[in-house]
Amino acid sequence: MRRLRFSTLASLALLVAMANVAVPAQTFSVLYNFGTNAGDPYQPFYSGIIAQGRDGYLYSTAYLGGVNNLGAVFNISPIGVLTVLHSFAGSDGEYPSGGLTLGSDGNFYGTTVAGGTFGYGTVFKITSGGKLGVLYNFTTASDAYPYAPPVEGADGNFYGTTCGGSACGDGGGLGVIYKVTPSGKFTTLYQFDNTHGYGPVAPLVLGTDGNFYGTTFYGGTGSHGEVFKITRAGKLTVLYGFDTRQGENPAAPLVEGTDGNFYGTTVGGGHTGYRQGEVFRISPKGGLTVLLSFGPDVANPYAGVVQATDGNFYGATASGADSNCSDGCGTIFQMTPKGRATLVHQFDLTTGSTPYVTPFQHTNGIIYADTQLGGTGDVGCATGTCGVFYSWSAGLPAFASLLPYAGKVGKTIEFLGQGFTGTTAVSFNGTPAKFKVASDTYLTATVPAGATTGFVTVTTPGGSLKSNKKFRVSSGAFATHPH
Repeated sequence: MRRLRFSTLASLALLVAMANVAVPAQTFSVLYNFGTNAGDPYQPFYSGIIAQGRDGYLYSTAYLGGVNNLGAVFNISPIGVLTVLHSFAGSDGEYPSGGLTLGSDGNFYGTTVAGGTFGYGTVFKITSGGKLGVLYNFTTASDAYPYAPPVEGADGNFYGTTCGGSACGDGGGLGVIYKVTPSGKFTTLYQFDNTHGYGPVAPLVLGTDGNFYGTTFYGGTGSHGEVFKITRAGKLTVLYGFDTRQGENPAAPLVEGTDGNFYGTTVGGGHTGYRQGEVFRISPKGGLTVLLSFGPDVANPYAGVVQATDGNFYGATASGADSNCSDGCGTIFQMTPKGRATLVHQFDLTTGSTPYVTPFQHTNGIIYADTQLGGTGDVGCATGTCGVFYSWSAGLPAFASLLPYAGKVGKTIEFLGQGFTGTTAVSFNGTPAKFKVASDTYLTATVPAGATTGFVTVTTPGGSLKSNKKFRVSSGAFATHPH
């Protein structure tokens, strides 16, 4: 067993790698090696968001691959059957970096970093069957290079970020926050100016308070990136400026925890002398706490964290641990809300390397993600450079996911899950609701009169499925995405 320098502020203890230790009910599996077949996607990059569709499949993008080697959209079943849905050709975009988000219309929304009419990237919509349409072509370097997919707001419009020419391209602006309607009407809500940060590469997150939260990779008062919130009207407030000791260069999306705080990672910085990244918690008002500092043997979390149904957070570091890669192949870790961490998997090149993408918990309870490099695929890319799509099971129970997680009485709420066929009841914190089963993996229900804030339960022939988050009954609807 190797002892790793992987410290938490709670204990400052050195934790032991668990790759060679038997851990009950924890299983890592490579579901698919990118580059196995001609036209495969490969080398998924950050943010690479994974979305669960109404059909129970997982949807995302890869930066390279496809028939034109300009990137592709794909879906993959929970057991590893991969289908390429769209290969980019240049005129419709190039190099999709961000992954996808699921819209309330059942379609998926994403971006390409380059290509399109002017060469500066696109916002696109794609159906589960692979029909893609470009919603917007970025026109200049000042508003260009979107590394993240847009997210849907409570108003049905989509909100996103671009990195900007000066930070991520060939000169120009410092990045923007934009709104685009489902029909493609584009509005710049905010233009970054260094003082308030610049170069956002992570997607926005819609909080239960109706505001969007996000990060910039660069700039701000400490010159190392910032955390901000912004209203739908475009009023931006800086919540925290990183200063190296508290972290630097956040690349991953924030996640709203069950406690109402936001959790995120930085690629560098931290309290230890190694300064190779951290996990932090920040309140909606801006108080930041470093929970976990990395380095040197476990380092550089480009990926964010997901709070699973056991209450713990799961994340990945892009480097560290295994010596088969020059900087280590990367790891998967588990962290309690108080910052106590455990290493649960070491990548070893054959099973993947350099995980840049935030883990995603499917409603079957299993955690999924991919790596940029590693694996055994070699079609269109060299062996060890294609990446893998993997699963990690901790034996967590199945649950129901909602879109949105807040709304007023009478609002129709979408449910993702499994085993819905034969459902006999849906209740909002104990109040029965009218529902309609559309398929085994998708149903809708109406927020009933008398409903109160709390968990939602779906009663199926296989047992009860509880929502992974509380549903908030409000006088005005605020939407939050199911991941």
